[in-house]
Order: sequence, then structure tokens, then C-alpha cells
Amino acid sequence: MIIREAALDIVCGPTSALPRSGMPEIAFAGKSNVGKSSLINKLLNRKSLARTSAQPGKTQTINFYGINKEFYIVDLPGYGYARASKEERRRWAGMIEKYLHTSQQLRAVFVLVDIRHEPGENDLTMVRWVRESGYQPVIIATKLDKIKRSQVQKQISIIRRGLEADGDTVIIPFSAQTGQGRDEIWNVIETILGGANE
Repeated sequence: MIIREAALDIVCGPTSALPRSGMPEIAFAGKSNVGKSSLINKLLNRKSLARTSAQPGKTQTINFYGINKEFYIVDLPGYGYARASKEERRRWAGMIEKYLHTSQQLRAVFVLVDIRHEPGENDLTMVRWVRESGYQPVIIATKLDKIKRSQVQKQISIIRRGLEADGDTVIIPFSAQTGQGRDEIWNVIETILGGANE
């Protein structure tokens, strides 16, 4: 995928109406400290289009990044931030669920998990929401550069088991530092968009 243009086009808060642009949407979901903004920046070859922060839980809106005026990459609010109030966590969950259930243009949901850890209850809940909304989640195992190569397959197996993922579920190890996994993610996106345009 050649990125000719990438811009933050639309920001939706808890009470905002979802856009009806007619363009396909590819959504990314994950815990607030899993490296979602870093992944989006790496995918788009931009250093700071998606805001990264040392403080988790900064993404409190649904952000639509227009790509080549052809489709959106959608950054969903980070979930599972322990220091967030119950009210905040409820609001983020409501926004995500509303988006999954009502978006007319959603084509796929990528769920990010940290490759170093067994998925938590929030991750499993997210994956179940995606499935219940009629999509097969694509799992991205982030922070690949933080573990030894010899550990990768073992950690992938732990993630697959923890997310109740069958053998057909795609799991892509990814590092925002090295870019490993970037091409694989784009291959999946291009396949999905190609199917959407047929």
C-alpha cells in the first residue's frame, strides 16, 4: 500500500453521530497501553499522526484517519486503563460497542494484545464483542521486539488460547520499533478492501 495521503478527518465523542462517508473502515482496538497509536503511525509512515503518550488512556474518542481518500483507519478508544474511573470505562465501552454495532462501513477489526502477556479479561471481552458483531477479529501481537525470537511461537499459542481463537484466526506478531509485521498487516487490509470493492 502506497500512502499518498493520511489525515485525521473525523473525531467522534460519546454523543457524536458516526460518519456516513461511504468509505470502508478498518478499525483498531486494544488496551490503552498496547501501542495502538505507535502501530498506526508505523503503518502510515508518519511519526506523530496518531498521538502517542506515556500516559495510558489518552484516546477517549473514535478517530477516523482518511487514507488516500479511499478508506478510513479507525482508532477506537483504549480500554482497560486501571486508573480510569468506572464512569470513564463505561463510556469508552459504550462508544466501542455502539461503533461495532452501528457502523455501516466497518469491514474488519484488528485487536491488539501485548505479545509478552496472556490476554486479560478485557481483551477476551473485546474479541467476543467483535465476533458477536459479525466480524472475525484479526489479532496483532505487539511489542515483538521485547521478547526473544525463540519465545514467539509459545507466546502466540498463549494468546490464541486466551482469546479462544481457532486455527483460522490470523495472529500477526508486530514491532513498532523494527516494523516487523507491517507488511503482513497491510496484506490483510488490502485483501479485505479488495473484497469490499468487488
